[in-house]
Amino acid sequence: MAKKSKEARVQVILECTEQKTSGVPGMSRYITTKNKKNTPGRLELKKYNPYLKRVTVHKEIK
Repeated sequence: MAKKSKEARVQVILECTEQKTSGVPGMSRYITTKNKKNTPGRLELKKYNPYLKRVTVHKEIK
């Protein structure tokens, strides 16, 4: 019988980094999945922020 291993894919939340400092109300967040084995660090992607109406850097939050 094969061993059962922990799930490699986990769901993470990405939150805009520029929104906090801009003072604009609301918070841009995205939900995505990542492979823990391939990317053990925090994920950082450029995504569209509808409140600021431009593409900004979104970082993974706990």
